[in-house]
Amino acid sequence: MQEARVIPLQRTERHRRFNPPPVVTEGPAVEPTPLRPGAVEPEVAGLRRGVADALAFARRRMTGDYQVDEFGFDPDLTETVLLPPLRAVYQKWFRVEVSGVENLPADGGALIVCNHSGTLPLDAMMTAIAVRDNHPAQRYLRMLGADLVFQVPLLGALARKSGQTLACNPDAEQLLRSGELVGVWPEGFKGIGKPFSERYKLQRFGRGGFVSAAMRTGVPIIPCSIVGAEEIYPKIGDLKAIARLFGLPYFPITPFFPLLGPLGAIPLPSKWHIRFGEPIPTDTYEKDAQDDPMLVFNLTDQVRETIQQTLYRMLTQRGNPFLG
Repeated sequence: MQEARVIPLQRTERHRRFNPPPVVTEGPAVEPTPLRPGAVEPEVAGLRRGVADALAFARRRMTGDYQVDEFGFDPDLTETVLLPPLRAVYQKWFRVEVSGVENLPADGGALIVCNHSGTLPLDAMMTAIAVRDNHPAQRYLRMLGADLVFQVPLLGALARKSGQTLACNPDAEQLLRSGELVGVWPEGFKGIGKPFSERYKLQRFGRGGFVSAAMRTGVPIIPCSIVGAEEIYPKIGDLKAIARLFGLPYFPITPFFPLLGPLGAIPLPSKWHIRFGEPIPTDTYEKDAQDDPMLVFNLTDQVRETIQQTLYRMLTQRGNPFLG
């Protein structure tokens, strides 16, 4: 068998025209520079970080490498699981503006007293994020909640994990003595469940238990005024029979709920403003001053009136409730 004969390629004029010989230049060879070296799309980088954070969180939960205080507060779970979705609502839906952060102490205990409204207690959670995200030291707000919150199985457990505790003097005083920022909404269900026709009109502040707790521990009281929460669920009625059936303080009727079913439970995107007022000191009073009911009443009324007048001023300064 004859071997195959290799015929050299003939370089015709057409071949030379469309396949010119390489140009040889003097000097060292230069490697081509890659386009955007090491660049990663922001979406891809964010996804990678999210996956890495989720895996790290799962590993900590499996190995027990996290801490929970005596009240059940779990900072790791709060920061990784609970706050991110609330923070999205805070930033994108309610577009919360915050002022007066300089009135929050850099360290040590303080009692933040807020007005309460909105049919559902979203104002408490938004205030907690306002403190966490705007305080220079990124402090947590330990909220005092009503009994009903802790009677609901899943909700009560999550509330404990997020740092909330029962609104009672012993728990409040223990947190304040340990140097925590404590939040209280003394209007309670009277404030959060009031009809839309009474919006931004503060209800009674109870018997002043929060004032006596602050006086007993010597921490300042910081009035906090919240504008915007009244418009998220305009309450125009109350189904009292259903409320009694489920053991609720009220069962609200709004322009969209229960008419639109679950869609009616979506809060309206009002524009919020949270303002922290100047601290009211309590360490200047004499010993056992908290046992003087008249003194406690006067200080309670001072805090309430400060918040009410601040709300009026803020309302005169804002425009459309949904545009800001």
